[in-house]
Amino acid sequence: MNTTILTSTSGYAEAADALAEQYESVGFEDVHTGVLHLLPPPGARVLDIGSGTGRDAAALAALGHTVVAVEPTAELRAHARRIHRTDTITWLDDSLPDLTEPDRRGPYDLVVVSAVWMHLTATERERSMARVAALLAPGGLLLLSLRHGPVPRGRRMFEVTATETIELARSRGLACVHHGDSADPFHRGGVRWSDLAFTRGNDEES
Repeated sequence: MNTTILTSTSGYAEAADALAEQYESVGFEDVHTGVLHLLPPPGARVLDIGSGTGRDAAALAALGHTVVAVEPTAELRAHARRIHRTDTITWLDDSLPDLTEPDRRGPYDLVVVSAVWMHLTATERERSMARVAALLAPGGLLLLSLRHGPVPRGRRMFEVTATETIELARSRGLACVHHGDSADPFHRGGVRWSDLAFTRGNDEES
């Protein structure tokens, strides 16, 4: 009897080498086409949660932003530091829902949660949304993507709908400004994505 308990990061350390090659085979613009027009101007404080091999963090740094990249899997962080060498990215070992390390560097004008949310349980998603909302600066932007489709062996994923996520964000004062669907950039059979963007209102307006 297999009693292995899967966590949000299960399977990533073992596959880090292959994932580094996969993740870096596509560009930031290819993955986030639908929300590129929403990105803040250069000089923003950016938090990339679940940054993997740093593809998105490096692209955002190249656009002139100061980036804090959070990744709980040590093997992926090692690849990120090797592939993307820049002084404008701070690499941190942390994860949702607690996410304690980025506090002293925030609040953030842009928070990116790409290909992470579906790894979290319902309770973790509730706590995570509260945490992310608290880290956003007034007028800040949250980009969040949801994976739908077959779950790879050895990973923990849940089917999370865009509707649920939009409602959860609304309960924390975040308004949805983009809801789109996209194909899988790696052309995996049956996999598709929901691409969401939210803004936090200015405190004086709320």
